[in-house]
Amino acid sequence: MQGELADKVIFLTGGGQGIGRECAIAYAHAGAAVVIADINLEAAQATLTNDLGGAGLAVQCDVASSESVQAAIQQTLARYGRLDAIHNNAAISGPSKPLHETTGAQWDQLFAINVKSIFHTTLHGINALKASRGCILSTASMVGALGQENHAAYVATKGAVIALTKAMALDYAPYGIRVNALSPAAVWTPLLRQWVQDQPDPAATEDFLNHIHVLGFCPEGDVVADVAVFLLSDRARFITGVTLPVSGGAELGYRRSGTK
Repeated sequence: MQGELADKVIFLTGGGQGIGRECAIAYAHAGAAVVIADINLEAAQATLTNDLGGAGLAVQCDVASSESVQAAIQQTLARYGRLDAIHNNAAISGPSKPLHETTGAQWDQLFAINVKSIFHTTLHGINALKASRGCILSTASMVGALGQENHAAYVATKGAVIALTKAMALDYAPYGIRVNALSPAAVWTPLLRQWVQDQPDPAATEDFLNHIHVLGFCPEGDVVADVAVFLLSDRARFITGVTLPVSGGAELGYRRSGTK
């Protein structure tokens, strides 16, 4: 992957931890200048300093706020003078509830962070992407296609991301802008580990997650980051409107196949 994203400027939301942090590391390794936009500036700066050797830019950004996203993208353009890719990765997953137990405030927060954030980054970044004929990538989830019990609002947001990816791909293809999404199954991140601890039986939940992937145990976020590099690279130059599973085959039955 080294050099695959050379001279690219990538605006990455939620890059302070989890899958976002792994993507930041992979993008930098592939030669990109990475802007880590995170509501937690300390986490963004830690990724920049500890994992990227200080090369890149960390900015505070609340993706639910149009003004905050606009300011972060303006900082990006002020530093680098261009923008080649936006990776919409920031998200929240809670609450773990069926629809009728979800409050209006919880519903609105999930959609503001997981879906409306894509509106914000596109609104404020589209002109720069038109100039560079760049890419948009979003982190969806397998649950957006398969469903998941007791996560109605979260599932709805990820289904929206998948549908939005297709619509945006059609709208922006005339400008040479590719729009794709990644769809992980379970991946060990701080967010997932916290979710496990919040379940009635954390040990049983962890065991379940370690057995749903046909290819084996629950992986770390680097498996997603490697695919993200590919989708933002020229090797994926004829791919758009795709939501690519990075799932270890989990959607084939949510169980581990026997080894041979």
